[in-house]
Amino acid sequence: MSFDLMLLDNSYMEKQAVSEIMLCNKVIEEYSLVLTEEQAMELVETRSYSLKNLGRIEFGGGTIEKLIVGFAQSPYISQYRYIEFLEELIEIFYYYKNETLDLMSDDDLIKYMRKYFDGVCKGSLDQLKYGELHRMARNIRFGYSPDYNETDEIKEFVEMEEENE
Repeated sequence: MSFDLMLLDNSYMEKQAVSEIMLCNKVIEEYSLVLTEEQAMELVETRSYSLKNLGRIEFGGGTIEKLIVGFAQSPYISQYRYIEFLEELIEIFYYYKNETLDLMSDDDLIKYMRKYFDGVCKGSLDQLKYGELHRMARNIRFGYSPDYNETDEIKEFVEMEEENE
């Protein structure tokens, strides 16, 4: 395949990805969120950069749309800085796909990201990235459930000991 043909093919794929992202507006407008075509292009560029930076390849697509729709209902998201939020979310997603050794499906990773973001992280992307997802990825790499927390296990042990006294 010639270089010109590869560029043309890549341009088509980017336009297709932007179109798919723009379709998300039908869902997210219900939550007072909206993306422009320029912002959709920024998200595609962020995905491309993240994939390249992390040495990943993605076949197909849909990850950006899943993140957009998956987080649209979060009480911690607003139109203000929405694009920056999504760009960071994309980078976090691909980073933790690597950190979990791809042992978790895209849908499951997004589900846990949202659960932690809305729950214990209370809308903090830093706590999500450096705390909860780090712990979750470690758990998965060692064969534990994603939510495993050794502190809970210690508490249960102490409670059992107290009951036996």
